[in-house]
Amino acid sequence: MQKPLLLVLLLAACGPVTVEQAERACAERARLAEAPRGSVGVGAGSGGMVSNVELTVTSDYLMGRDPSAIYDACVYQKSGQPPTRPLYSR
Repeated sequence: MQKPLLLVLLLAACGPVTVEQAERACAERARLAEAPRGSVGVGAGSGGMVSNVELTVTSDYLMGRDPSAIYDACVYQKSGQPPTRPLYSR
């Protein structure tokens, strides 16, 4: 593949997405801005005790940003259009 063609394909992949796709992706980002999310797992097996802890904390949450404002800006940035419905009606 020629380099200019590869560059065009890569740039096309970065283009805007549909509003519906943007709303789905941005709803998750806004959800994580509301509060940290995580899980804890404990189990026992033939090898002994096993534990697992996973915690997701975003900079949006740490900075106290409004999840609804994050959602609106994110949808507009990804699709070039405002959301078709507000975050809290999802």
